[in-house]
Amino acid sequence: MKVLLIEDEQRVSSFVTKGLEEQGHVVVQAFDGLTGIKLALQDEFDVIILDVIMPGMNGIEVCQRLKDENELNTPILMLTALGTTDDIVTGLESGADDYLSKPFKFKELLARISALSRRSAGGAKSGNQTLRIADLEMNLVSKEVIRNGIEIDLTTREFRLLEYLLKNKNRVVSRTDILENVWEVNFDLSTNVIDVYINYLRKKIEKGFSSKIIKTVIGMGYMIKD
Repeated sequence: MKVLLIEDEQRVSSFVTKGLEEQGHVVVQAFDGLTGIKLALQDEFDVIILDVIMPGMNGIEVCQRLKDENELNTPILMLTALGTTDDIVTGLESGADDYLSKPFKFKELLARISALSRRSAGGAKSGNQTLRIADLEMNLVSKEVIRNGIEIDLTTREFRLLEYLLKNKNRVVSRTDILENVWEVNFDLSTNVIDVYINYLRKKIEKGFSSKIIKTVIGMGYMIKD
């Protein structure tokens, strides 16, 4: 695996680089945001590890530049000391695919980047893959979500969450199920990241429409029911 590490702290960068190289990965280092953007756009990487707090251009700005302005598909793991629910949501909404708070265990870092790499390599199968419930339709190839003829703009994370719920319709899925299958990681369950994203999704696919789609099963989780 080829990894781009954008981290301004020399000690952290050296620690992560050494650990990844010992696992057989190739690591390219950048110590500021602008250099990281340049390297990310001129070469191909399997995963980008990105610090948030950096002088000049911070990681949120770097992520937005790569994902929004340049439409980079390389998965990005944010590695930072900022670990509140608001911080996590801000990072994910900027385009990051995962978020790991410092201090971290190196085994967890390895698990996260392996999951991101597998997800990126898997991609969507060819063909007209469509999921439906009531008047809502999701196309897994074109990444379009339409309800009652109206196209709904979802972020990557919201799309994956809705896809998971649709694939498990008529079944209650717990917060742990969602974390393991939508994020493919284990966030601290004391945070309310899942609830925040469920609310984001509800506002987009239910507000202004006659019926609700996502049901809350108190004490158990969420479900989409025919």
